[in-house]
Amino acid sequence: MTGGALAELHDRARELLDPVHYDYFAGGAGEETALAENERAFQRLALLPRVLRGQSRPATPVQLPGARASTPILVAPTAFHRLAHPDGELATARAAAAAGTVLVSGMAATVAIGEVAGAAREVDRNAAVWFQLYLQPDAKITECLVRRAEDAGCSALVVTVDSPVFGRHGRDHRHGFHDLPPGFAAENMRDLPGSPGVRDIEMCQEISWRYVEALRRMTGLPVLLKGILHPEDAKIAVDGGMAGLVVSNHGGRQLDVAPAAIDALPRVAEAVGGRIPVLVDGGIRRGSDVAIALALGATAVGVGRPVLWGLAAAGEAGVRQVLETLRDEYEHVRTLCGGVLAGDQVVSRC
Repeated sequence: MTGGALAELHDRARELLDPVHYDYFAGGAGEETALAENERAFQRLALLPRVLRGQSRPATPVQLPGARASTPILVAPTAFHRLAHPDGELATARAAAAAGTVLVSGMAATVAIGEVAGAAREVDRNAAVWFQLYLQPDAKITECLVRRAEDAGCSALVVTVDSPVFGRHGRDHRHGFHDLPPGFAAENMRDLPGSPGVRDIEMCQEISWRYVEALRRMTGLPVLLKGILHPEDAKIAVDGGMAGLVVSNHGGRQLDVAPAAIDALPRVAEAVGGRIPVLVDGGIRRGSDVAIALALGATAVGVGRPVLWGLAAAGEAGVRQVLETLRDEYEHVRTLCGGVLAGDQVVSRC
């Protein structure tokens, strides 16, 4: 994280975290080019404001599949929150609910989805929680995970589709970090069919659109696909009945030569043509980044690493600070832009 009002949270988190765990959260694939480009791409863009619009402070609620959020800033799925803070995903869920926004809880969470959703609804009985899912080679495992999400009251599924294999992370390799410490587990994978304990999350090169269609047949929940960068894939997803898309390069943790998510967004949004919501994550560090993303066609944005830094620095209060800061900055920037955001307001600094 560079600059901005949230930089102090990042620095405090780095001081408090085990260096191995900091590098797990902060790192990316390969030479971390895609990771860095996610942030650099925003720095190459600027907003051209409209003036004399005569508008009051703009309202920011957004309607999403299975959820209405008070802000277009969502909590993106990230793994292993208890490595950042003892309360882990419970603290993140409470903060997201207090902010009136959607938590996308990760399949690799260190707290089971039922408890995560329960913690959110202790704060707001109408809190929206989505469940992020990697489609598993064994359909019985996928279906069991879907039922757990349904039973928890999740209002949508977010299927990560950019991971036929695990990314190669140099920082983790140097540290020898391959397994969670004793006492930690990917709790959603506990006691699944054919496994009396905690089952590993599997990636599978054979996963295809056929698997996505099978998922749609096994649930009535809206399904969003996360990891879309190519406009042709976006068209296939729309034609296949997906409820939404997330433009993402997995935070730079998979393909290191992938484009920055914000650079891929306009073509994906154009291909979708407003038929379903298009979200974007990767590199969101300031409220101005949120405004640029919405001007380029996003319905909402997801925030990942800054949430982890807030969690590590100050638990639930730190996550709330991240979400409140980004929301306040976004609303301020939007007001300065005349209360409107459109693609012709985004210009290059180059």
